[in-house]
Amino acid sequence: MSPTPTFDVVGIGNALVDVLSHEADAFLDAHELVKGSMALIEEDRVEELYAAMGHRTEMSGGSAANTLVGVASFGGRAAYIGRVHDDDLGVVFGHDLASLDVHFDSPRATDGPATGRCLIMVTPDAQRTMNTYLGASSLLGPEHLDLDAVRAAKVTFLEGYLFDRDDAKAAYRVAADAAHEAGREVALTLSDGFCVERHRDDFLALIDDEVDILFANTDEITRLYQVDDFDDAVAKVRGRARIACLTQGAKGSMVVTADETHDVPAHPVAELVDTTGAGDLYAAGFLHGYTQGMPLDRCGRLGSIAAAAVLGHTGARPGLSLAQLVRVLDA
Repeated sequence: MSPTPTFDVVGIGNALVDVLSHEADAFLDAHELVKGSMALIEEDRVEELYAAMGHRTEMSGGSAANTLVGVASFGGRAAYIGRVHDDDLGVVFGHDLASLDVHFDSPRATDGPATGRCLIMVTPDAQRTMNTYLGASSLLGPEHLDLDAVRAAKVTFLEGYLFDRDDAKAAYRVAADAAHEAGREVALTLSDGFCVERHRDDFLALIDDEVDILFANTDEITRLYQVDDFDDAVAKVRGRARIACLTQGAKGSMVVTADETHDVPAHPVAELVDTTGAGDLYAAGFLHGYTQGMPLDRCGRLGSIAAAAVLGHTGARPGLSLAQLVRVLDA
């Protein structure tokens, strides 16, 4: 075991700036967008959609970054590894994470594509449809990893969205090996059903070889194991990762180990506004509880509370202290 951990969680993922707008279903139809999906697009498509969007809200984002912001909001020690360009958005991204108490010192790229961004259209049913220009974020490889930070974290959290390039897959293997050699643990979020279908075999191999904690929603886990029924997917994942955290939207979540099952209810939401980031924040709550040694059912409850905190407003960040929120709820 390495010395006492410096961080509770270090996350590796696509460093993106999120651009959000509320749009009617007709907007999706007009631009041939699949509701609820995440599509990878090129720079010219980014410019086309960006110009067509209505009132826009811009903030630093990326799935794993959202999770790390959530961990920090609970009072945890969080660090992030991601690739941005040395441009205005790259500078803003770093400053934003620092202001939220997430350690980020990945060097900014001085050549190649611009800092990535994710265009998020939220429809009246609160579904989010994402179109992502990966830009500099997609070029993360093993050489960009801060392995000292990985070895110094209780858990290394890997974002499935980054899995679209071979260099990133190699980086995940290197990071996971470094974490395990230091006696640490590795978590993976599958991120998106279409991403799962593109890389199913590689995800299965990574889960079997390296993953201690798996995060997936119903769509992702059923696609991963090519079954139609959620219960069948639960049976297949049980024991593959040591812990599987499976979210089911309003039905809550299920935390599955080789010999235990914890059903965790969803935390109530007064008004569902936007589902962006709910899975990211669930992972934040669970990982915070887990790295503090809490029981698995309590970890799941913290995940539900954190997810609910972002469902009632636009965007993937809680906008309030999750530590304070939990204290109020527990009072």
